[in-house]
Amino acid sequence: MRQRPTPARRTDDTARVQQLHLIAAARAAAVRPTTRQQVSDIVRVTTDDEVDTRTFRAIVADISADVLR
Repeated sequence: MRQRPTPARRTDDTARVQQLHLIAAARAAAVRPTTRQQVSDIVRVTTDDEVDTRTFRAIVADISADVLR
């Protein structure tokens, strides 16, 4: 039987995702990637399988919008 996560765990997860997002954004800003693939690579290395695919794509899209202008 699989147990549901507690609310405290969800809060921890949300905080961790926000932290990873900020770290990836800072790395991307420092590197100044020129393609979405480069942004994706930075996010992949930063998140190291800690986020699901949907969250990963959202982070890539958000950072790409900022750094690929």
